[in-house]
Amino acid sequence: MKRNIKVLLILMILLIAMAIPHKTFVEEGKNSLTILFTHDLHDHYYPFQVEEKGQIKTLGGYARLYSVIKSEREKDPNLLLIDGGDFSMGTLFQTIFSTDSPALRIMGKMGYDVTTFGNHEFDFRAEGLAESLMAAKNSRDPLPEIVASNIFFPEDDNELLSPELEKLKKSMVEYGVKDYVIIERKGFKIGIFGLMGKEADSNAPMAGVEFTDQIKAAKNMVNILKDEENVDLIICLSHSGTSSDKSKSEDEILAKEIPDIDVIISAHTHTTLHEPIIVGNTIIASCGQYGENLGIINISPGQDNKWHLKDYRLEPITDSIPMDETISEEIEYYKSIVQDKYLDRFNLTFDEVLAYSPFSFTPLGKLGSEHGEDILGNLISDSYIYAVKKAEGENYEPIAVAIVPNGTIRGSFVKGYITVDHVFTVSSLGIGADKVSGYPLISVYLTGKELKTVAEVDASIAPIMSVAQLYTSGLNYTFNPNRLIFNKVTDVYLEREDGSREEIEDDKLYRVVAGLYSAQMLSIVGDKSFGLLSIVPKTKDGVPIEDFEAHIIYDSGHEIKEWLALAEYLKSFDKENGIPQVPEYYSQKQGRKIVDDDPSIIARIKNPNRIALILYSIILIILTLIALLIRIIIRRRKKKTFA
Repeated sequence: MKRNIKVLLILMILLIAMAIPHKTFVEEGKNSLTILFTHDLHDHYYPFQVEEKGQIKTLGGYARLYSVIKSEREKDPNLLLIDGGDFSMGTLFQTIFSTDSPALRIMGKMGYDVTTFGNHEFDFRAEGLAESLMAAKNSRDPLPEIVASNIFFPEDDNELLSPELEKLKKSMVEYGVKDYVIIERKGFKIGIFGLMGKEADSNAPMAGVEFTDQIKAAKNMVNILKDEENVDLIICLSHSGTSSDKSKSEDEILAKEIPDIDVIISAHTHTTLHEPIIVGNTIIASCGQYGENLGIINISPGQDNKWHLKDYRLEPITDSIPMDETISEEIEYYKSIVQDKYLDRFNLTFDEVLAYSPFSFTPLGKLGSEHGEDILGNLISDSYIYAVKKAEGENYEPIAVAIVPNGTIRGSFVKGYITVDHVFTVSSLGIGADKVSGYPLISVYLTGKELKTVAEVDASIAPIMSVAQLYTSGLNYTFNPNRLIFNKVTDVYLEREDGSREEIEDDKLYRVVAGLYSAQMLSIVGDKSFGLLSIVPKTKDGVPIEDFEAHIIYDSGHEIKEWLALAEYLKSFDKENGIPQVPEYYSQKQGRKIVDDDPSIIARIKNPNRIALILYSIILIILTLIALLIRIIIRRRKKKTFA
């Protein structure tokens, strides 16, 4: 009897055990989702060096990045790999963006599922992006999906697109660019859409297309994904970014406005978030720039129908990680194409050493963080004058000023050898009239009064917009940040080649050299300052310039690119053991821009300019009116009292 009872008990236990679902490790994994992410890669296929706390570190590189991706895939073969845009533009590999589309093709071979457009994908204008998409498509290589939900194609008065926009629209259809995509992993239905942010939009002046309101576009996407597609998870690849100023933190605003977005991959601002920003139930993630980290998110669904964060980390891509041979070979293949199609025209090679620097320049992350002179800005602006003087030879007309905005500097130099690749990275933006990568130098003329305005623009606008900070060669000035806006400059003059001072004559025309984009931006100062300031680039005869490309400077039949001017200048330095050495002169500031932080009342108001006088007059009138109003009120009260 006892034996029968024991048997019955064992059978009952077995039956209960069979009825209760036992989750193995593999089954447990089915209840969570791993998301790997990057953004702002900017064609940084090779590792790069940075200086941190006096130590030079080697970070990034796609071959090492891919080794980490593969390692994560071994743990979870069904993970998701996504990117937040600006995958191109930033190194020599961008020079074959239109012809060979290396970025999309390498990302495809690395197994990226989805990416979106950043503002820099439009650097070569609508036609350049169209050609890149078709080059990728025609390669027949595996490619990532592209999502972009708020692109609008403007039509002209005849309701027809321009040929360039028509070409882009057709290529997007051919490639398969969509508003959103649906991907299924581990039984989860995942909706992913892309978005171009407001600030990013403002940095794509050559795009041709327009970008519709980001919040409205995102709301529309979420409604479709929830109500029509019935997805389990919504991810936004947002090329918008975050900011310490919450009023400008676009992706935090997006999360507050549209709480049904589960994950936002936040790109554009190159932010490194070692801990995610959580807004309601939305996870906002950023992993820095240039592939220096691989972002890793692990989330699982809860019984409350919400996704819960189980793990978030940034995996540093350091030189201790082995390089994947397949991706290394792929990079070398594209490197050879860059040499053939781009560098050969300049008689330079990819890894050619141009100079040696015995010191490090300002790291890119700190460049522009302080309002003042910068040694890298000095080097670049000086290089412009050198390159033009060398190109024009006996026909050289003296340049009074060279201008370099902080926002056009995309890299820096650490102590050691400086190669062609390094130099291009520092000044990699744009394209010229020749449709060849790199902004060219152009020559314009400004009056002395306008040169003073250039100094005032830097002094007044740079604290609000760091990318607008200017570095100059030939134009020296002192400013007091405590003074009234547009009246901060207290001293401004030209520095001659021999170092002597030259006073500026208001009505005289002076020759100025800048990059194509920078010169064009000077002409919009009037709009940005509400008409209080004016800079109108002119010809030598004083005629306002309409076609800036007509004033590009050439050397031996090709445009003098910004980066090429810097390369030629580095090669000109005195040699040691056959290698040019960067002079110690560039290791310290030279008094080109002096900050006089005197907070006294006298320092704040002395020597007011026309703008200050107008503003002071307005303030005085307002104060007078207030005083009169107070006096009238007091009189009326007294009358009522005596009555």
